[in-house]
Amino acid sequence: MPPVILALNAMATRFELVLRGENATRLRAAGEAVFKEVERLESRLSLYRPTSEIARINALAAREPVRVSLSVFNLLHHARQLQNETGGAFDITVAPLVRCWGFMHAKGRLPEPAEIEEARARSGMRHVILDEKDSSVRFDREGVMIDLGAIGKGYAIDRAAEILREAGVTTALLHGGTSTVYGIGAPPGSDGWKIAIAPPPGQPSGNIAVTLRDNALSVSAVWGKSFDADGKKFGHVIDPRTGWPVNNAVQAAVVLPSATETDALSTALLVMGLEGHEVINRLRPGIRTLVMGPAEKGYPVRTQGIAASGSS
Repeated sequence: MPPVILALNAMATRFELVLRGENATRLRAAGEAVFKEVERLESRLSLYRPTSEIARINALAAREPVRVSLSVFNLLHHARQLQNETGGAFDITVAPLVRCWGFMHAKGRLPEPAEIEEARARSGMRHVILDEKDSSVRFDREGVMIDLGAIGKGYAIDRAAEILREAGVTTALLHGGTSTVYGIGAPPGSDGWKIAIAPPPGQPSGNIAVTLRDNALSVSAVWGKSFDADGKKFGHVIDPRTGWPVNNAVQAAVVLPSATETDALSTALLVMGLEGHEVINRLRPGIRTLVMGPAEKGYPVRTQGIAASGSS
């Protein structure tokens, strides 16, 4: 029978489900349960909803400890672990720098060096105090801001996969904004879901194919929001370690069983670039990765477990 296909606009992106099975009514019910969970998570994790737990942390945590739900606290703890493991290449406190560069609500601007340094002083997980005794969050200074945009969608997709499995769904594909995709099982007659990683705009090579079976794929890239200044192009992905937009890679991809981790680690790999490829590859058993360098270097590619022409 044909698959059940459902879609939802949430978390500033479009979530889509492709569900296969013998009972379309049960599949649709499972899909609707997934979307209810995604909407619930958006209400807790959104930076822009004033009633969310994250917005409440950002508004109050510099003055007092803010108690949060255990699930949100655990996600923040996980984000801290990933920040430590990547040497700060992944950091959920990068929002002051994103705002400094004008990317939070617009296409960007070139800030003064003093502005960048001031924003850097308000960034970094060192400013975030997590108290396990009462699941509370506190900032040690004003101006710190948490943004789960580089991990929240992956977390939502992991929760979605759990709900589908609990409902007995054994074959499904789900994605959030096409940047993170999760494949459960495999379509009939296939060893997994075939997913294409599109090349950068203007890059001559074709798509790179990745097969997913009970794994997630996340792809991070520098194109999207950008602006030109002083003869250079500046993209919206900021390196938390330097305070400047990423310039040593244009695209990165990570495959793992956890979409939460692929979402975060693909961002970290993009920030770290070619030189960080080996570091990322040592973080998790069985990890598959790809990182592509900038155009001025001829789009060099380094991969592990993902076939790509011209890789090294």
